[in-house]
Amino acid sequence: MLFVDAAACGRPPACPDCRWRGRRVHSTYRRNLSERPLGGHKLIVRLRVRRFSCDRKSCARRTFVEQVGRLTERYRRSSLGLKEWLTTVAVELGGRAGERLCRKLNLAAGRTRLVGLLEEPPAPGRAPRVLGVDEFAFRRGRRYGTILVDVEAGQVVDVLPHRTSETFAAWLTAHPGAEIICRDRASAYTKAIKEAAPDAMEIADRWHLLQNLSGAVEKTCHQHRPCLKKYAERGGDRLTQMPLVDALPPTRIVQRVLQHHAEVARMVAVGHPLSDIARRLGLDRKTVRRYRDTGLDHLLDSARDRRPEKLDAFKPFLQQQYAAGITNGRTLFQQIRERGFRGGYSTLTPYLRTLKAGTAPAAPADIPSPRRITSWIMRNRELLSTQEVEHLDQARLACPDIARACDLARVFTDLVRNRRGQLLPAWIRQAERSDVLPVAKFAAFLRQDLDAVTGGLTHEWSSGRVEGHVNRVKTIKRAMYGRAGFRLLRTRILART
Repeated sequence: MLFVDAAACGRPPACPDCRWRGRRVHSTYRRNLSERPLGGHKLIVRLRVRRFSCDRKSCARRTFVEQVGRLTERYRRSSLGLKEWLTTVAVELGGRAGERLCRKLNLAAGRTRLVGLLEEPPAPGRAPRVLGVDEFAFRRGRRYGTILVDVEAGQVVDVLPHRTSETFAAWLTAHPGAEIICRDRASAYTKAIKEAAPDAMEIADRWHLLQNLSGAVEKTCHQHRPCLKKYAERGGDRLTQMPLVDALPPTRIVQRVLQHHAEVARMVAVGHPLSDIARRLGLDRKTVRRYRDTGLDHLLDSARDRRPEKLDAFKPFLQQQYAAGITNGRTLFQQIRERGFRGGYSTLTPYLRTLKAGTAPAAPADIPSPRRITSWIMRNRELLSTQEVEHLDQARLACPDIARACDLARVFTDLVRNRRGQLLPAWIRQAERSDVLPVAKFAAFLRQDLDAVTGGLTHEWSSGRVEGHVNRVKTIKRAMYGRAGFRLLRTRILART
């Protein structure tokens, strides 16, 4: 441990109460201040300071102690430089993790002291010109908060403890000045903006629009999966992806889907609102809406165990090789190992016996999954490989509705990427007149929020920076392990901006 002896010798200070400059030294005493380490060793500054008398009779204070600029402050046993170090550690790492780092850096600071250094930054009196708003989860499916971001500066403005329209409307009322508000498709934020900031321009986030369209396209592909199977069985064998599974395994997830679908349907028929159903079943409102609006076949198809058996993907190749006269088991095993098979030889031998006996069932028709087809549709055609373009063309030939959904999705993505909001009403009318029901519902949903969607497809603003801060909030929240309350979480979020 290193010690540095020093004495304060500056100009006499002023009384902190009456601002009368001290003239008489009352006494002196020594303060021990912890400083930043020097050469890996602890450093203690033994500072001798003066206590002055206040000669102003009207002042209640009789004496006061001088403070050395950029070194000391009242009641603190560490230097201001060390305080800044510890505050930075507390902001970045929090309590326990910060304490572990301080121990390695030879800094004397416990978790309680680190957390006590955090101070809430002053909240601005006015909202930024371009405000971004989004929700984040304290506990997914249970409690949510709201984060507000200055989109132009890329900084968090405030954090709210709830995501209700009343909470956001109260904040907008207390902080006027927002001219543009970027948001997702949450109805609560829309209601708050119309109540508290009716003159602000609403901007619907483009990424969320594409995500919603992707869901509508995938639902269309789910609905017309039998068309793909029939086309493959008729000879369109270029559709190669995951085999269609007709038998529904009695797994726990399937049983849970059946149970939730029946309960949601029963409660909707009785007249319960979505929020009441979500609270009774312990589900998120979005999940309840999905059970209400999605067919049971689609839900069950999503609930199937999508992991194929190790050998299923290689059965068509094995049948082809066996028919060509290659019947040696070790040779066939080596061939499928070279093509990616990771199972053992004992997995192959039972199937080889069925091939030898002529009892092996025909290899199932392979068709691409709805999600895979959706990814081909939503990506730029120039970014697809030649094989993916061929698979997509085969899927379009197999089902006219998938082809129409593909055409509508391609036009909409062009509007989004090139920000052609003036063409949106024409696209909505075209989509609503189509026979592709999921896309038509998506278009009707856009019509209900037409001004905000048009703004998102016209202006440069989006919620991209807000989503980045939401991910940062998740990192901070998980690092705290849920042991601290909202006040500390809010302080750490605001202190790091």
